[in-house]
Amino acid sequence: MTPDEIRSLFSLKMSQMYREEVPAYGDLCDLVEDINIKVLNADNKLYEQLKSTDNLDRISEERHGAIRLGKAEELTMITRLFSVMGMEPVSYYDLSANGVPVHSTAFRPITKESLSTSPFRVFTSLLRIELIKNDTLREQAKKILETREIFSDKLKSLIYLAEKKGGLDTKNSEQLIEEAVNVFRWHKEASVDSSLYTALKNSHALTADVVSFKGPHINHLTPRCLDIDQLQKRMPEKGINPKAVIEGPPSSVPVLLRQTSFKALTEAVLFNGQAGEHTARFGEVEQRGIALTPAGRRLYDEILNRVLVRCKPAANGSNREEYNQVLIEEFKDFPSDFIVMVSKGLAYCEYVLTDKVKGVSSKNLSDNIDTLINDGVVKMSAIIYEDFLPASAAGIFQSNLGDDAKEEGLKPPSQDEFEMALGCPVYSEFDLYQKQQDLSLTIALSQIRHLKSGHKLDSWSIESLT
Repeated sequence: MTPDEIRSLFSLKMSQMYREEVPAYGDLCDLVEDINIKVLNADNKLYEQLKSTDNLDRISEERHGAIRLGKAEELTMITRLFSVMGMEPVSYYDLSANGVPVHSTAFRPITKESLSTSPFRVFTSLLRIELIKNDTLREQAKKILETREIFSDKLKSLIYLAEKKGGLDTKNSEQLIEEAVNVFRWHKEASVDSSLYTALKNSHALTADVVSFKGPHINHLTPRCLDIDQLQKRMPEKGINPKAVIEGPPSSVPVLLRQTSFKALTEAVLFNGQAGEHTARFGEVEQRGIALTPAGRRLYDEILNRVLVRCKPAANGSNREEYNQVLIEEFKDFPSDFIVMVSKGLAYCEYVLTDKVKGVSSKNLSDNIDTLINDGVVKMSAIIYEDFLPASAAGIFQSNLGDDAKEEGLKPPSQDEFEMALGCPVYSEFDLYQKQQDLSLTIALSQIRHLKSGHKLDSWSIESLT
């Protein structure tokens, strides 16, 4: 099986498991699918756009999940596991700056072809145990995690086999997926007693979630919704309690990532046989927009900071209307039109030949990309953002773990330490988008030269670039 096939099947199995464990998540997915169908039926232009860039059969499938690991060794092994699935670590996220004691990366496919086959990604966080201020509590947490083993011997042997042979056959791939899904299953029995759990929770609810259990249960999966504002309104109709506000930009600025979720469920657990409860797992939905350049990202962050200075959203939603109004007002300084974004160097694009090229004489084809665009022979298409936003991720985490459970005096980010645990450096999301844009330009101009030489477009191949 190819890495793309393994990842696709893994995503499907994870979804099946999570729907069984968290029935409310299945209800959320059904609502997302209903909204997506209605949006596509009402917007033929969007339908045709997605038909050319996405597999419409997969439009409501899970786009990402999230896990939280407790120690460096777990991150090292998870890197090796996800590599077998064609998922590489992209970007470093320091969530401690937003009051959450973890740093993170997103394991995802890094080529356009692989993303098109299966865009599943896993936002993976590592607990920064040094941020537990209480010395005794910190040492207790360390000892618990040191003795924890979340990967079976069978899974580790299959990962090693894949690395040695450069892949796995169907039988071994299916075994690897089964063992991998088991890593992320829910464990009702906690590995600590209730008093230690309470102490960890008082430090930070996320710390308790990571340290107190036998494995890194998947804490959410995320389908893609084509109208997240409609979803936010309709969730209560289905008995689903949404978080106070949608994370990300307003709908008028279709960039980066917008996210919402239903509030985490309170579930029964056992602390050394004693009945108790734990709140962590939830359902999330995303709506992805245009990928921004470093300049675009700086402008986005600057505007978002202005928003938060004027109005920070309350956890209970009491200032929801005020926050949304401030968000709309401040983001008027960000272009809403994609072509304007590109012209100002704020967004990435792909260059694609249009059908108009068939009606233009090869002698009249220009070599200049701007002329080709003006003539309608080449069009610019938006590159979709495939990554995450630290503030949004922290906002989702906090809304589901308790906004008042924050550590004070958090330390600076530690990307070097994180990458040491990974066993490799993270990819730069900006480099990946720039590469995708540059390659599309190279291909478009190569195809134009091919036509100018008197050849037909269907005889052009990617091999001609090398």
